Amino acid sequence: MSHSIRFIFVLHDHQPVGNFDHVFEQSYQDSYLPFLDVFERYPTLKAGLHTSGSLIEWLDVHHGEYLDRVAALVAAGRIEIIGGAFYEPILSMIPRHDRIGQIQRYTKFLERRLSARVRGMWIPERVWEQNMTSDLVAAGIQYTMLDDFHFKNAGLSEDQLHGYYLTEDDGNLLAVFPDSERLRYLIPFASPQETIDYLGRLNDQHPGAIAVFGDDGEKLGAWPETKKHVYDDGWLTRFFDLLVANQSWIQSVTPAEVLDSVPPLGKVYLPEGSYREMTEWVLPSEQLAEYAAVRRELEHDPRWPRIARFVRGGFWRNFRVKYPEANEMYCRMMMISRRLQTALEGGARGDLIEQARTHLYRGQCNCSYWHGAFGGVYLPHLRNAIYKELITSDNLLNRALRKDEAWVELTADDYNFDGRPEVQLASDKLVALAAPGQGGMLYELDVRSIAHNLLATMSRRPEAYHRKVQAGADGRNDVAGVSDKVVFKQEGLEGRLQYDAYPRKSLIDHFYDPATTLDAVVSGEAIEHGDFLSRPYEARLRRNPNRMQLQLSTQGTVDGTPIRLTKSLTLEAGSSTLEIAYLLENLPSHPLHFAVEFNFAGLPSGADDRYFYGRDRHHIGQLGTRLDLVDSRELGLVDEWLGIDVNLSLSRPTGLWTYPVETVSQSEGGFELVHQSVVVAPHWLVTPDADGRWQVVMHLAIDTRASESRVEQPAVALTH
Repeated sequence: MSHSIRFIFVLHDHQPVGNFDHVFEQSYQDSYLPFLDVFERYPTLKAGLHTSGSLIEWLDVHHGEYLDRVAALVAAGRIEIIGGAFYEPILSMIPRHDRIGQIQRYTKFLERRLSARVRGMWIPERVWEQNMTSDLVAAGIQYTMLDDFHFKNAGLSEDQLHGYYLTEDDGNLLAVFPDSERLRYLIPFASPQETIDYLGRLNDQHPGAIAVFGDDGEKLGAWPETKKHVYDDGWLTRFFDLLVANQSWIQSVTPAEVLDSVPPLGKVYLPEGSYREMTEWVLPSEQLAEYAAVRRELEHDPRWPRIARFVRGGFWRNFRVKYPEANEMYCRMMMISRRLQTALEGGARGDLIEQARTHLYRGQCNCSYWHGAFGGVYLPHLRNAIYKELITSDNLLNRALRKDEAWVELTADDYNFDGRPEVQLASDKLVALAAPGQGGMLYELDVRSIAHNLLATMSRRPEAYHRKVQAGADGRNDVAGVSDKVVFKQEGLEGRLQYDAYPRKSLIDHFYDPATTLDAVVSGEAIEHGDFLSRPYEARLRRNPNRMQLQLSTQGTVDGTPIRLTKSLTLEAGSSTLEIAYLLENLPSHPLHFAVEFNFAGLPSGADDRYFYGRDRHHIGQLGTRLDLVDSRELGLVDEWLGIDVNLSLSRPTGLWTYPVETVSQSEGGFELVHQSVVVAPHWLVTPDADGRWQVVMHLAIDTRASESRVEQPAVALTH
């Protein structure tokens, strides 16, 4: 050929904060290391490499020699290091000061560790909003890469996507490369020759074209079944052999080399968006199912290629609407970010402040804040890891601001951005967040000593892919195309599909029929006779120097009878016990079946060192056990691995129900059942006194001495 095409090959390697150590190691052995082993053998090939900060920290500790080899390739001009926000946050999810701070901090780290000059950055999950341009430029970034889908949504055609463009915000210019969806589907799933043929056609039709491949490095070995295909069967070697054999017309280049030698094709303003699949996953479940069905109907229509570029799904931020649990994490993150920023603006400096900033940044890692083909927000270990980072950051701020003595405070604000005030009852030991406008529920309970949120729960809700679960179980293929692969990691998942009518939080107030059984409650067949689940409660804040109380009250009905319910939460300075009192007034003469539901998260089932105990600390089953206890005054939950003992004691004898909440969710390995929380529900047949009143006092005592006695060895250095 008389002309050549420039081919940019970029890998994005990432593991989320909180992922299991063995997953990091397996991905290293299956993907990151073997890629480097093969790539080093081809001295004329070049690549771009983005490694997320959470992964590079792990590599620096466990496989520093790998980073040394990467640094040597950087020095040789064969690898261009692509920067980014340190801990892979969705940029539109975090405040501007954190956005710029994460990018600048990671650039400095990469320059120091790999002797790299960082000019470009990877956009996490390619979630783009145009006003981010100015922040990227302010952080020192010259270029980035986005899906060609973004450019098509801006009105460009396929023939206009074979170079790079400039985009602008407030006078700030940024170069943007369109990343080819076609190449992402060819590599590595088609034969190497098909990619070469595609580049050949592109070169014939668009002399001097630039072709960009940028995708997850894990698809080269770490994704299911790809290690054998890419390495054992030699796909990558054959692909690199073909690139070398065709170097007369395929130039292997880095993005910065193109930026320095090729002018932009023009200017473009890109609408908010992400890659196509992400814009689909964010849709409400029913709309997503309808969207997928319509897309399947139309994709064989000869007009579809002309229509497809105008079709798009939803807006990434709506994951915080689709999954309220993601919104809770986001709002907690924002509370701490604002607190840190206020401290910085007030002149706070020092190691504790910088450590708090690092933990905040780690708590902004995106993977737990959404859900698509991977587990995401449904994975408890990822949610727990985010809360651990955020609570640790909050604790460090307390130390930096010299809140070392026992203390307690009670505040109200719109903490979850719903237009209604929430209440925070916080001390040196615990943080409790309650939502008066949502049934007076307790929706977060942080244990500071182990940086653990006992209410990092997940409700069961319909997902579009649940239709595949049901169809797969029935042996049908009418929901998904026959080419779709449905993998079940457990049998009988179709029978475990169940949905919750209310958030799985704590202080959820139920009134049932007197004959209601545990089986009816577990199956969701129990009928609510009251209207207290979502009723707004009036909040009163009572403050004493070392003792604070939140009082919540409302007037509701049970079977048409007006009843007043008041519940209070009291916390003392220096105490790890939350006192919870209930008062029911205006009760009818006949008994009512009243239950208070608690959910406890991060205490998994299925292990002997995670168990319930009763009086005299007698073990009564693992934490996934269904219990139907009578005349009890105490129930404890122990997680020896986590080092926590949660004890619920009651002022009057009670029935106690316990059962697990489990979701059927999708991950890269298939459909699986995931333990989300343990329900503990004390319940009574309430008989009023002569004044039509009934009351009970409960104490939720949290003991973490087992954890505090351990000597922890830090896995990574958290200052950069």
